[in-house]
Amino acid sequence: MSGADHGFGGTSSVSRHHKALRQVVIMAVPHIPSSASRRWPILQSLQGYRQGWIGTDVSAGLAIAAVGLPSAIAYPAIAGLPPQTGLYASIAPLVAYAIFGPSRRLVVGPDAATMTVLAAILGSVAVQSTDDAGTRLAMAAQLALAVGLMCFLARALRLGLIASFLSRPILVGFFAGISLSILVGQLGRMTGVKIEADGLLPPLAELMTKAEFIHWPTLVLAITMFALLQGARYMRLPVPGSVIVVVVSVLLSFVLDLQGRGVAIVGDLPEGLPTFALPSGPWLPLEALVLGSSAIFLVSFGAGIITARSFGAQTGEPVDANRELVGFGAANMAAGFFGAFPVTASDSRTAVNISVGGQSQISSLVAAGALIATLLFLGPALRLLPIPALGAILASTAIGMIDLAALRRVWSISRMEFAFALIALLGPLSLGVLQGVAIAVGASLVHLLRRTMHPNDAILGRIPDRAGFYKMHRFPQARPVPGLGLFVIQGSILFFNAEVIQNRIREIAATQPQGTRWLVMDAGVISQIDTTGAEMLGEIADEFAGAGLRFGLAELHAEPRELLRRAGVLDRIGAEMIFDDLEDALRAFGADQANQSGEDKSHGQEIEKAEAQG
Repeated sequence: MSGADHGFGGTSSVSRHHKALRQVVIMAVPHIPSSASRRWPILQSLQGYRQGWIGTDVSAGLAIAAVGLPSAIAYPAIAGLPPQTGLYASIAPLVAYAIFGPSRRLVVGPDAATMTVLAAILGSVAVQSTDDAGTRLAMAAQLALAVGLMCFLARALRLGLIASFLSRPILVGFFAGISLSILVGQLGRMTGVKIEADGLLPPLAELMTKAEFIHWPTLVLAITMFALLQGARYMRLPVPGSVIVVVVSVLLSFVLDLQGRGVAIVGDLPEGLPTFALPSGPWLPLEALVLGSSAIFLVSFGAGIITARSFGAQTGEPVDANRELVGFGAANMAAGFFGAFPVTASDSRTAVNISVGGQSQISSLVAAGALIATLLFLGPALRLLPIPALGAILASTAIGMIDLAALRRVWSISRMEFAFALIALLGPLSLGVLQGVAIAVGASLVHLLRRTMHPNDAILGRIPDRAGFYKMHRFPQARPVPGLGLFVIQGSILFFNAEVIQNRIREIAATQPQGTRWLVMDAGVISQIDTTGAEMLGEIADEFAGAGLRFGLAELHAEPRELLRRAGVLDRIGAEMIFDDLEDALRAFGADQANQSGEDKSHGQEIEKAEAQG
């Protein structure tokens, strides 16, 4: 699919440049040493580059710029930042990720959820300055630098698994809550009424009390642009609705003199490009900087990896979360040094890149170049962009972020996970976005603990004429081994679930038939045991020994076995009760039974002899 099909200029407008650019690419990457490609991921991205790709990469880059321009101008308003910062965040981070990011097609940029968290952080800091916008901008850039440093630190510690810390149901609920916050936050921009209340319902109530102050031209324009956005989405037009809204609203602003009619517009944009520099102005307090950047890092990296994996599944490109940390870190550092705000992977820009046929990060470099040209040459036109149109774009984006289909899937799969998704949804609405992040993290922890605190277990038996051991609740034909109790615990034994497992082992022992002499636990599924778990197993062994029941372990992994040895638990259980597998335990039990029978027979003969002598 060419760029012309999408109305973004097509390959024809750049055909005269293709031959020269093609030669540059071919000359640049004929043979790239592996050590160089590891240091510079863009070289790895360009390995195997084909001549035919340059046209689609250029078309994809122009499409990315066209799709990204409206959101780049609109998103900064969420955090009270000037529109040009969105353009800065769509230029330098693209170049940085193209050089250091591992993905060939992923595109970074401003993100609505990240902007909402940023807005909450900036709002929580009392900004008392004569240059409020400048101070907020400096603090946003500081947070971008801090997020970048956190990405590099997490990469050094190989903490890419952090991306999986917030489960997908909780992220779906959290983003839905943030989306409703963004949606309500557009009431002022779409009505011209100053709304001071926070939350979900209070702003609506405030708007009702101030209904006489609604600026009707503003409201009519906002509703019209919102309807245009929804119509473009419904009709699946080749040109994105946000691009149509920007063009149409700018033309209406010029022809109807909307500013003269009281409709707010973007206003003058700074001329030229941002310079590489540390953020100027007062720095955030250290506590706010660390906590704020941590919240942004957790949300943006979690969402970014989900985006990367979703599109990676489409293209067959593997995703390494640890390597993505370098790309995201470089993008955020570039954002901070060039006067922007934290960024992450952009699903809309990446989707356009893939649909138009982008094959490498050259498309991101082309997009950055197109946005630079926009900033340099289209500033006078963009200054006419009406604020209500930006509100309509943000409101439409917020509605698109509410994934009802995903919530329905969660409901159909797991009612419990749906409950956690609702908790994450209500957090940002009821307590604020930052508290919502804490609630989402807390909900993830509770969900994780709940799943691991009560590991599954099963009593095992044998099926006649069949090898192996079977869960008796799943195989009715399985029968217990007389005198030998066998069971499996399917989870690690750690401090938070040791007592639960201890009580469950006691319950299993209590249900064994009379005459059971051994109780052996299959530990093949237990990957971890900590000090608390080890002490619990020692107590079980001592307790059962006092009751005449021998406790044993089978198929211990090396790490848990070594911990139990150091804790002295293996000695308390007895080396003869530690088995390689359940078959080994069964053979040992049979041998013990035979010995016990021989001893009983010999003891009976002695009694008979004593009675005869008497």
